[in-house]
Amino acid sequence: MTTTRILALTFVLASAVGAASAQTMPQCDQALADTHAAQLAGDIPHGDLDISAHNPGGDIHPAAGANVTLTRAQVKAELAAAIRAGVVQVGEEGRTLAELEPARYPRVAEAAGLTREQVRAETLRAIRDGDVQQGETGLTLAQMFPQRYAAVRVRDGESRYAMN
Repeated sequence: MTTTRILALTFVLASAVGAASAQTMPQCDQALADTHAAQLAGDIPHGDLDISAHNPGGDIHPAAGANVTLTRAQVKAELAAAIRAGVVQVGEEGRTLAELEPARYPRVAEAAGLTREQVRAETLRAIRDGDVQQGETGLTLAQMFPQRYAAVRVRDGESRYAMN
């Protein structure tokens, strides 16, 4: 190739690149203008202490409901009670003091559960009503076959899967 051809090709490529960048400049200018307008409107934060129309206090984590009714003494009393009960979480695992050292804290009485008969009655009713999940879909029999369980549900006063 001769030098003139190389120079001509370089000139053509340079003009093509220049034309392409000239076409994108209005888009860049528009994007900058839109960003600036959003900042002025307060839609984009300006930093950690953003003071805008949406966040007039300048706090990056504004209080959800600023109606705080507890005094400092009440908060301290609640914290002391939580520490005494061992329900304060410590460490990175999220375990409570009572879980880490159960001998130092009073045992929490567990709520009374259902009796064996109550569990059995609930299970039989769930089977009768088709409320038992089947397969990997997580659907119950009543959801899969509503026509089979419609009469039972209407008799019991439930209309979720009853046929009209």
